[in-house]
Amino acid sequence: MWPSMAAGEKASGTTLRNAFGNVLSFFILLLIGVLAFSIRLFSVIKYESVIHEFDPYFNYRVTQFLTKNGIYDFWNWFDDRTWYPLGRVIGGTVYPGLTLTAGTIWWLLNSLNIPLSVETVCVFTAPIFSAFASWATYLLTKEVKGTGAGLTAAALLAMVPSYISRSVAGSYDNEAVAIFALIFTFYLYIKTLNTGSLFYATLNAIAYFYMVCSWGGYTFIINLIPMHVLLCIVTGRYSSRLYIAYAPLVVLGTLLAALVPVVGFNAVMTSEHFASFLVFIVIHVVALVYYIKGILSAKMFKVAVTLVVSVGLVVCVAALAVLVALVASSPTKGWSGRSLSLLDPTYASKYIPIIASVSEHQPPTWPSYFTDINVLAFLVPAGIISCFLPLSDASSFVVLYIVTSVYFSGVMVRLMLVLAPAACIMSGIALSQSFDVFTRSIKFQLFGVPGGFKVDAGETSSDSSVTENDGAKRDKSEDILKERPSRKNKKKEKEQAEKNPVEKTSIKSKKEKKLLVLPLEVSLIALILLVFLGAFYVVHCVWAAAEAYSAPSIVLTSYSPSGLHVFDDFREAYGWLSHNTDVDDKVASWWDYGYQTTAMANRTVIVDNNTWNNTHIATVGTAMSSPEKEAWEIFNSLDVKYVLVVFGGLVGYPSDDINKFLWMVRIGGGVFPHIKEPDYLRDGQYRIDSMATPTMLNCLMYKLSYYRFVETDGKGFDRVRGTEIGKKNFKLTHFEEVFTTHHWMVRIYKLKPRKNRIRGKTKKSKTKSSSTTSSKRSVVSKKNPWN
Repeated sequence: MWPSMAAGEKASGTTLRNAFGNVLSFFILLLIGVLAFSIRLFSVIKYESVIHEFDPYFNYRVTQFLTKNGIYDFWNWFDDRTWYPLGRVIGGTVYPGLTLTAGTIWWLLNSLNIPLSVETVCVFTAPIFSAFASWATYLLTKEVKGTGAGLTAAALLAMVPSYISRSVAGSYDNEAVAIFALIFTFYLYIKTLNTGSLFYATLNAIAYFYMVCSWGGYTFIINLIPMHVLLCIVTGRYSSRLYIAYAPLVVLGTLLAALVPVVGFNAVMTSEHFASFLVFIVIHVVALVYYIKGILSAKMFKVAVTLVVSVGLVVCVAALAVLVALVASSPTKGWSGRSLSLLDPTYASKYIPIIASVSEHQPPTWPSYFTDINVLAFLVPAGIISCFLPLSDASSFVVLYIVTSVYFSGVMVRLMLVLAPAACIMSGIALSQSFDVFTRSIKFQLFGVPGGFKVDAGETSSDSSVTENDGAKRDKSEDILKERPSRKNKKKEKEQAEKNPVEKTSIKSKKEKKLLVLPLEVSLIALILLVFLGAFYVVHCVWAAAEAYSAPSIVLTSYSPSGLHVFDDFREAYGWLSHNTDVDDKVASWWDYGYQTTAMANRTVIVDNNTWNNTHIATVGTAMSSPEKEAWEIFNSLDVKYVLVVFGGLVGYPSDDINKFLWMVRIGGGVFPHIKEPDYLRDGQYRIDSMATPTMLNCLMYKLSYYRFVETDGKGFDRVRGTEIGKKNFKLTHFEEVFTTHHWMVRIYKLKPRKNRIRGKTKKSKTKSSSTTSSKRSVVSKKNPWN
């Protein structure tokens, strides 16, 4: 009777403790969500509620169209304000996940009589989904290593600077919702792998569909999961749960992905997806082998395996031949340019300069790792080690995730965003395990808990959580488990595991082992160091959110002894275009500013940030690289009326068009061979001073940037390049300046009309010719050089 009462009290205490832990975890998660949202509001507090960067302005414009005209008009929208005279079919060339998400939020809020503007919803979409991403990280890490690791990882992701850089208020880009979709898809895959539930497998396919709708980075998912499935098969960890986790994802996920217009048949025709189909075939072959093994004798099984392997090889060779035939006709073997840039980091710089010209496509520097993930870089190795103690299907997946994301982040700085969740998961596991060891050691040393500690197989799905023994004496049968098992026991366990492979891991985890107990002083010092490490991480993350990543690129600031200076030249220039030009006027600029010009000035542009037509961009680059007369001819053929250039030489703005000019030359020269980069370099050096080449000093970009620049200080000193310009006093013959912003950061020029220049040329020809009537007629009858 007494033992039963004691057992009941113990069960009641355990239930109460679990209930309290669940409530506490819920409130901690709620606070983590508030933290993730609020730390991203510095941009709104310091500046204003405004859209950031370049691509978000296109997304904002598309969302405005969606909320105003409806989803059917959105799918069929042909935008004639971009890529003139080609235009662009918006519904078939965008990933609609972000736009549909923000549009749905706006519709729900207005249905509840909360009249927020579309711009406000777009500004705060990213902070909202950063909270969702933190909660998804908790769920994923909990499936791998338990609740403590999940809470720690969620708190780390809520503040990690790499993710903040793409999710601050106003950063209305695809990654705002895609990172949440990425993590949530991984969570549902691990959940299905741990439970074998077809319900979670279906949810996993739907989450993958949302990821496909949101971002082109979905190819990372459809390649990482097959890699993990193949790893499990090769290492002998195949189970029915693995099949349920993978097969529905490939079938349903591919069918759903093909419904997205921008993807379409690429879901089955491009090389990025072939790995998933190959592993799909392999896992069915393995499943067939396991099924045959269960119904045949050992002798018949060998014959059947030989037959299956032979037929499988024939099928694989045939499938491989079909794939080779499909991709052989493509010069890139079925891979997109960005994918080839990831596999071969030198590919873009050799063959596709338009990809290499984007700053976020450059390889990161070592300091950028410290800036973007900070102390997590030092905790990741400890997290990887923890995942091997013990190694489960879930922990092997996150190890594969961190390894692949580290590689891709080293190729392209933009993919630091993919590394951030993996680093937070690993660091959360490392910190949680470390705190467990240190607190357990302190408790053991202070309270002298007898009997040591044991592994509790039932607390977490990954069989890695540790619990205290509560001081109860073990009986002889429990002590025997500590001893080395006999061959007979091993054989029984092996047979039982073969009959039920699902329970194989749980059988192993039920074996108790002595856990690490450190000295009291070492544990206390280690805990203090971990607290200081966490405090340093928090301070760095707050600084990054407040200073490094909160400033919108459209509004710039600088500090001086006299105070804060705000440079609002971009909106000043777009406002001038909107109010002082005709609605149908065409504006030419480098492609970086196309989205902003269309969204803020409502004017037609020649090229924009979509960069889908390399020839069109090369035409603009050639015009900027050509002398004034030839550039006028090119722009006039495109019906351009205004040319916009960005110049930072007066205020020291380094991201101006002069610094980007060599990329214009390279992209233009890739299509038009008469544009050669060495013509713009002096002894291999890019110069704008008196030693610059004549080709450089006479090109349109140089003239439009430095026209009247000498009037600012009398010397023409460029603060970005740190030198005086080479050509100071010159006049424009084919363009006229119509507007320059307050700080000279944006300059707008108008093409001079043709008849004015013809009239001047006629007068000049009259003075050189005789006054006879015949000579006058010969002048008039000359062919117009501009036709």
